[in-house]
Amino acid sequence: MPAVNREAHKKGDYFVDYEEKVFEDVKAEPGQKALVTFHTVAFEGSIGFVNLLQATRLQRKGFETTVLLYGPGVTLGVQRGFPTLGDEAFPGHQNFNNQIAKFMAEGGKVYACRFALQALYGHGEPSLIEGIRPIAPTDVLDCVLLHKRDNAVIIDTWTV
Repeated sequence: MPAVNREAHKKGDYFVDYEEKVFEDVKAEPGQKALVTFHTVAFEGSIGFVNLLQATRLQRKGFETTVLLYGPGVTLGVQRGFPTLGDEAFPGHQNFNNQIAKFMAEGGKVYACRFALQALYGHGEPSLIEGIRPIAPTDVLDCVLLHKRDNAVIIDTWTV
């Protein structure tokens, strides 16, 4: 057996150069917009949470940023908790709710499709996190088209 002659990694060690920035730190020009759409189920993978972080980052870079929850994406915007709403049943249980609340507190807008909310997932508008605006299913496409017309940065979040 080959011998391992290296000291074990310990807390505080670095594995990579996380300070080097290769690309310019882009900031929004006045009036620039961004849209992040979500057609993904909460807790089914990391992409929902990662792109909520991206939406927050876009907002902080000066983009007028909108989050659109449709199809299974509405599951990111419902209140959750156990044993009561707001309780964290396990570490990370409130990640989506907390990140959406932070995003909206920093000026971001969040919309949720009423059709998906009721017809697909059996929730009503009172189930949404406070501040999320419910919209008609026909508004989903128009939201995307308006952002395309405005040359917005668009990140589509999908899982299959």
